[in-house]
Amino acid sequence: MAKLYFHYATMNAGKSTMLLQASYNYRERGMSTMLFVAGHYRKDGAGYIASRIGLEADAEMFRDGDDLFARVAEHHRHTTTHCVFVDEAQFLVEEQVWQLARIADRLDIPVMCYGLRTDFQGKLFTGSQALLSIADELREVRTICRCGRKANMVVRLGPEGKVAKEGEQVAIGKDVYVSLCRRHWEEEMGRWRAEDLIGFAGAE
Repeated sequence: MAKLYFHYATMNAGKSTMLLQASYNYRERGMSTMLFVAGHYRKDGAGYIASRIGLEADAEMFRDGDDLFARVAEHHRHTTTHCVFVDEAQFLVEEQVWQLARIADRLDIPVMCYGLRTDFQGKLFTGSQALLSIADELREVRTICRCGRKANMVVRLGPEGKVAKEGEQVAIGKDVYVSLCRRHWEEEMGRWRAEDLIGFAGAE
């Protein structure tokens, strides 16, 4: 039976690389895949998925209000779809996560979602919360903090390199994100006395 999967991690853990490699594996075997990405990620008006190591592929864009089940079902009627991949899945709304679950349950097509679990303030994204609640399988994609521990949090650095403690949850292309372990995230966010603060430029 097809399943809904959620691969989650912090920034720069290689999620998009994993997605593109998995889609390539399907296509190499003569199978068809559908790729989706949040509407924030587009080039020349079209959606695309890009990895840090230079891999990229065209993708369908999704925005709030889009019915992903209807889109996949329509495509599947004309071209047999063997797997659906969703990048930046944290930007899904709750109903869209249920639509992805129906793709697995009603169309018998596996759905592989990749995204962040929490934002720079340590709060769950809406899409991630729904996926953590109803996905059949949860898979953590690991990366490391500067200290060598597993990184499970992220800080946002503003234009001057100062750690942001407030702001909009979504900021694409305007800021830099750094993955940290929980201990160092608390120190950088000023929630605990700093023992070995890295000293980001402009940080207080």
